[in-house]
Amino acid sequence: MGKCLWCNTNRQCLDYPVRSILPSKSVCALNAARWGVCWVNFEALIITMSVVCGIILIAFVYCCWRCCCRTKKSKGPDKEEVKAAREREERRVRQDERRVEMKARHDEIRKKYGLFKEDNPYSRFENN
Repeated sequence: MGKCLWCNTNRQCLDYPVRSILPSKSVCALNAARWGVCWVNFEALIITMSVVCGIILIAFVYCCWRCCCRTKKSKGPDKEEVKAAREREERRVRQDERRVEMKARHDEIRKKYGLFKEDNPYSRFENN
């Protein structure tokens, strides 16, 4: 079955030319050649196999590219992540400093107007 080359032009089943992959034009034209069975057009088979091999090759290259890019990212934090973390830390420190300054300012205002309640360790406990 695999050794048969059917030629639609002269309607003959010929031995497949083993030396070459494609049959020569002297044996049978490519668009008239059928491989193995009558319904498998040699030209369509070549095109289909080329498309399938191309898709497989593209999928393989894409998978390799994804693996390489993922490996590069997982090696360590990139510059942008380090910069963002540093900026977050700087903002947190500035916010803490502002919070301490605001508390000191509010405490001064409370003292000035007599609203500041200092904890007296000798004050009496009142039971309600």
